[in-house]
Amino acid sequence: MEPIELRTARTVLSVPTAADVPAIFVACQDADIQRFTTVPSPYLREHAEGFVAQARQRWADDVEATWAIRDGDTLAGMIGLHRLIGGSPELGYWMARGSRRRGLLTEAARAVIDWGFAPDGVHAARIEWRAVVGNRASARVAQALGFRYEGMLRQALANSLGRDDGWIAGLLATDERTPQHWPVPGA
Repeated sequence: MEPIELRTARTVLSVPTAADVPAIFVACQDADIQRFTTVPSPYLREHAEGFVAQARQRWADDVEATWAIRDGDTLAGMIGLHRLIGGSPELGYWMARGSRRRGLLTEAARAVIDWGFAPDGVHAARIEWRAVVGNRASARVAQALGFRYEGMLRQALANSLGRDDGWIAGLLATDERTPQHWPVPGA
């Protein structure tokens, strides 16, 4: 499929481009992004270049939809739906340190979820969220979006730093998207 652009009140979500490489490289130096996502550690400029090159191809292959979250001229973060084939894509995201705690991610994620469930989007029946146990910031966003906590997956999440236990939550197309409270320690 061709990449599409999504807009919210404060953000524009569009496919990352070569012009984003410097901002992606800088953002991914953040230890939290390296710890809690699948970006390589250490993160090199060539990783950002490869990521941008692959983003459009993954759209074309119908396997992943990735957007840069843009706040005016600032690259605020990245968001995507991964594993598009199969009807249960996974929502993933990271935010640059200077763009956090402003509600931009929740706003962008709502637009991505709307597209994920839409008949002219992915038309998913379910969207999953996963995070390394202890990633409270990501959990707060998922709770605000209405994701229902479903459990912990032992040693299920891997990145260049190793394997971690992971939280998993799901959102069905038929679910009300009201904020959720999860009875999970630290979530």
